[in-house]
Amino acid sequence: MVNILILSVQKRKTCAVKVQGILTDSDCVIKTRLGICDSSSNSCSDTGLIILELTSEENAIKNLITKLKKIEGIKIKFVKI
Repeated sequence: MVNILILSVQKRKTCAVKVQGILTDSDCVIKTRLGICDSSSNSCSDTGLIILELTSEENAIKNLITKLKKIEGIKIKFVKI
């Protein structure tokens, strides 16, 4: 079973530091991290997408999701494949 957490960041400029701090604190549960930003050479989008492959540590995953849900401006989807 693969654990995937998808974050849709709607207000990247205001919540990126908080999200980054939580992800850094949770680095032991994160196996793979992919960040996608809709940027061009003239502008940087205020939205982004972060895809995380997580370990199978259920308590650590629950703690990570709980912390991220407290941040206004992001949507979270957890998927087991």
